[in-house]
Amino acid sequence: MSDGHARPEEQPTLTIAQVAARTGLTPDTLRYYERAGLIEGVGRTPGNQRCYAASDLDWLEFLLRLRETGMSISDMQRYARLRAAGDATLADRLALLREHQAELDERIRGLLRNAAALGDKITHYETLLDQQPETDQP
Repeated sequence: MSDGHARPEEQPTLTIAQVAARTGLTPDTLRYYERAGLIEGVGRTPGNQRCYAASDLDWLEFLLRLRETGMSISDMQRYARLRAAGDATLADRLALLREHQAELDERIRGLLRNAAALGDKITHYETLLDQQPETDQP
């Protein structure tokens, strides 16, 4: 099983600034993700600068999806630890993602209910305005 991190000689690498530009994350956030254990094994240049592989970008994109869908940092860390532990944790990763999906589905249902209520209120105000007599305004 691949650990998801190719050596620099196996594929081109990106600097932290390039990864920040591609992901929309700041360099500080990338460094925080590394300290928090969300990103592991980021390579280093001989000058000790971070060098990210394509597989790091793929992983970051997935982390961003988890974050954008409301997963907590602690659950993201748990998922990252499970991922790093390898295939023996597949069932645990699946359970965590299913739980997150269920929470996301409930939030979506709530948002749809709220959007419908907002639409009803907009329709109500439009109806009220349509019923008002027109006035000449300069």
